[in-house]
Amino acid sequence: MSRAIRIASFIAAGALLFVAGLSAAALLGFKLPFQTTTTDRSQPVLLKSIQDINQFHAAVGNFEVVLDQEKDVDWIPDFIAGERSLLVAAGTVNAYVDFSGLADGDLVLSEDGTSVRIRLPEAQLDKPNLDQERTYLYSQERGLVNRVGDALSPRDQKELYLLAEQKMAAAAKESELLQQAEENTRAMLTGMFNAIDLKVTIVGDASAD
Repeated sequence: MSRAIRIASFIAAGALLFVAGLSAAALLGFKLPFQTTTTDRSQPVLLKSIQDINQFHAAVGNFEVVLDQEKDVDWIPDFIAGERSLLVAAGTVNAYVDFSGLADGDLVLSEDGTSVRIRLPEAQLDKPNLDQERTYLYSQERGLVNRVGDALSPRDQKELYLLAEQKMAAAAKESELLQQAEENTRAMLTGMFNAIDLKVTIVGDASAD
């Protein structure tokens, strides 16, 4: 057996003994060297305030959008400067009715106590809420100048997330979400007052008078 083969065999045997020793130490409960330790030094979560909610969340819309945003630099090839990003975004938009602005004349009980007349405020849309588990950057192509810039300063994807929220908000406004929220609110109020033997008449904001 040549000297080189003997040295290689010795190294391999040593490596096997080292691995076997680590395995035995782990089984016996000993702390192994070179392990990564994570220390959480976060501050406790503080409750800053509690707000009363006067809103009835009547409907929720689920939205998805694929953003394809490209930025080009005039007269410069894309592989040198420019970028293209594909972001898959998913989230929800709540539609609600806010009862906090109702005045005394907006809820009127009849003289005989058998019916009630209610002015229903217009439904509103909440800010889109992106689902972080379903929202991700699918791909991003960058020119050489952009990649150098990313190496010097971490890239912020905030612009893409804001664009996704804007598109979801616009889509929610064009959808039937507000109409559905109003119908659900009417059904909720009707059922609630019927349960106490009151006939309810609901009028919209524009026809309250």
